[in-house]
Amino acid sequence: MSKTTQCKNCEKHFDESYDYCPYCGQESADKLTFGVLFSNTIGNYFAVDARFFKSFVPLMTKPGILARRFVDGKRLYYLHPAQFYLFISVVFFFIFSFTIRKADTSLNQTIQKGFDEGVVLEPSEFEKDSIGFEIAKSVMKDNAVLNDITKDDFKALDSALQAEKINPKMSFNYKRKQLDSLIEIDAPLEEKLKIMGVKDEDGAITKKFFTQILKFYEQKGGGILNTLYDTIPITMFLMLPLFAFLLKIFYWKKGTFAHHMVFSFYFFTFIFTSLCFLILSNMLIEIPIWLEFLFFFSFIIYLMIALRNFYKSSRTSAFFKGILVTYIYMMIIVPIAFSGIILVSIFLY
Repeated sequence: MSKTTQCKNCEKHFDESYDYCPYCGQESADKLTFGVLFSNTIGNYFAVDARFFKSFVPLMTKPGILARRFVDGKRLYYLHPAQFYLFISVVFFFIFSFTIRKADTSLNQTIQKGFDEGVVLEPSEFEKDSIGFEIAKSVMKDNAVLNDITKDDFKALDSALQAEKINPKMSFNYKRKQLDSLIEIDAPLEEKLKIMGVKDEDGAITKKFFTQILKFYEQKGGGILNTLYDTIPITMFLMLPLFAFLLKIFYWKKGTFAHHMVFSFYFFTFIFTSLCFLILSNMLIEIPIWLEFLFFFSFIIYLMIALRNFYKSSRTSAFFKGILVTYIYMMIIVPIAFSGIILVSIFLY
């Protein structure tokens, strides 16, 4: 009589001569070791097998065809779009990190120089500010009744403006010296924030924002670019559905949202792959600006061809929709995302 063993996964018994459980498919001698843990993870998500090369060539040479084939059902033959995107994005940000380190060092030196030199207003700049003060006073005086500004209020405001006019940098320099002194003696955070103008009644977000600004000042801006860089991958991943949403608007009846996501995954994979080649080329030779401009312009051409092949639309439709999608994405979504990256970077700095 043959001996049996019990599967650790489904807990069913089977002949011990089987290498895999006939019920759930798990390996019968599945010992969890450090090597197995990471080899399986890397193997599942970053495996470069025949599917990678079968996907890579059409992605780079036949815009939109790979996405079209995947949506049409040929999914085992090609690399999954999300897996393809993940692999290429990891490679891209690894290569890009070398450029960021160099740029971060340069930026830190520039910021340090700015802190060392300080901020000084030239007399010519002060004269321009004086003219601005006079214009502001004139406007407020003409509309005092509408704005419910009394004579006493106006006198107080005018006195404040005149005091600033006498020495516009006095308040800043005085507070900066106080702040430097508090930093030197390692004073409590509340005292430093008070010097910066934070009040007790201010909200938690305001206090957090000024706390990060204080940290930036104390560290002379060191590492700010690296913090910015760390938030980009997540932001780019979140921007993918927004790009797919734009495609859904322009091609409402040409597939489900999942279909548009497939197109977006492959399109951004193409962009990251191309940028990898650009960065590596720049490391070897200095590429002229005009050539880089043509390189980035080629993304729009690729998008137009991909839209035509994937959605099976006319050349005219693909041309205009490609222009509109690019314009809306670059002029609205990207600036908002960039602002979000900066804001998040400040709070995570």
